[in-house]
Amino acid sequence: MPKRVIDNIDEYIAERESQEPGFKQAIQKESQRLDLAIKIRNLREQAGLSQRELAERLGKPQSTIARIESGNVNPSFGTIEEIANNLGKRLQIRFV
Repeated sequence: MPKRVIDNIDEYIAERESQEPGFKQAIQKESQRLDLAIKIRNLREQAGLSQRELAERLGKPQSTIARIESGNVNPSFGTIEEIANNLGKRLQIRFV
């Protein structure tokens, strides 16, 4: 019997979820972390700052900003708030 061809990410996630309960939730969590990383990078770039410049403003190493922006670290609420404030933004949390 030939293996079923999966045409899109939603089908892939559904297929994996049927084999590994919790897979869909893990993907959603990862997606949220990456969305946050992209938003932080975009805010920094809109402010015209390098990672090093933002890091200096925050009193953190540049590598911390790089890890946050790559999605390799899950920043604390306090760090996210500090970044927002430093970039002249107000942090707003929404549940949807």
